[in-house]
Amino acid sequence: MRRERVLAAGIAVLLVASAVTMVAVPGVFADREPEDVRPGRANIQEVTLATNGVSGGTVTLGVTSYLQHYGGTSENVSVLVRAVDLDSGLVETTRRVDVDTISGDREVPVEVNVSVAREGGYRIETVLYSDDQRVGTISKTVRGVSTVQAGGRAAFHDFAAGLPSIQYSVTDAGPNRTALDVSTYLTNSGAASSGPVTVELIVRQAESNIVAARTTIPVSEVAPGETVAPSTTVTVPAGYNYYLDAVLRKNGVIVDAARSAANLDPQERIEANTTVRDVGLQVEDFEQTDGQDQPQPTPDSEGSTGGGVPGFGPVLAVVALAIGAAITWRTRS
Repeated sequence: MRRERVLAAGIAVLLVASAVTMVAVPGVFADREPEDVRPGRANIQEVTLATNGVSGGTVTLGVTSYLQHYGGTSENVSVLVRAVDLDSGLVETTRRVDVDTISGDREVPVEVNVSVAREGGYRIETVLYSDDQRVGTISKTVRGVSTVQAGGRAAFHDFAAGLPSIQYSVTDAGPNRTALDVSTYLTNSGAASSGPVTVELIVRQAESNIVAARTTIPVSEVAPGETVAPSTTVTVPAGYNYYLDAVLRKNGVIVDAARSAANLDPQERIEANTTVRDVGLQVEDFEQTDGQDQPQPTPDSEGSTGGGVPGFGPVLAVVALAIGAAITWRTRS
């Protein structure tokens, strides 16, 4: 009887110890999960493009590849991204990155940054490698890289009613020179401030394309969704028609341009992007010396050079020589 009591007490102690161990160390008696013995497999589901940086001459594109993985473990996985110029077909840049070990059924994003020249367009090719074998490819096209801006997106406002982005008014109409007050409209369609930009205004005589005036208008910034109207005054020779060209620059790079026309000749009108006829251009009107206009030639000075006899040219001299020779020959005869 005493032996049975000792055996029962031992069993009770063993049960209590087992219960304490199970509480203190969860899962000590649980079976281990079976290891996934399926081979790992990955492919590309989607690729997105974003701007991750802008400098004066380059744009950094963030290429994010979304990989879908199935099965066990994949260790030797890499993503290659190359940018191909759409015009030349040449490869602009190439970059390849290794992917950390992937296991299980899940999606893994992989971002690769590539820098391209800030001009033209590119075909972005993304290639997925597994164990140095190509297993997937996706290609996307991006255009208008030259217009990409850091922060906001400032550009000349495009009026739906067909109004010109550049407008002018006459502030001083003199006999020889006309002063124009020229203004334009900039709109920031981005979600951040545009930062400092400049508007270069170039006034060209319509028939000859001679630059009659050139000036730069600094703009400190354009807030998101805001439209500003920078303006300046230029002086040009009177009586001519002009093209008003505005060039928008940011960080030294041209990001937009606009054109309008100024009709100062009452007998001839022009419009932007049209062909005009010859109207008798006087180039002297556009000559300047140290910022001053050149004096116009007087009627007395026209038609005479260096005190010579007007109209006495080489032809008349040859005729006179022939007559003299004939008279000499006749006399001797």
